[in-house]
Amino acid sequence: MGASNERPLGEVRFLTVAEVATAMRVSKMTVYRLVHNGELPAVQVGRSFRIPEQAVHTYLQESFVEAG
Repeated sequence: MGASNERPLGEVRFLTVAEVATAMRVSKMTVYRLVHNGELPAVQVGRSFRIPEQAVHTYLQESFVEAG
């Protein structure tokens, strides 16, 4: 099947670009840029995008920079 961290589609929570922008405290344009650069996976539905919530958590964890 798939990787062990994949969840059944029914359990995946999708967020809109606006919701991701609000959660990350950035503009919607920044979220679109991340999607188009391939840094944030997304599903295109018509003319809009939906981002899996777990992908946002993963992106933030991988992007975390420790001050030091």
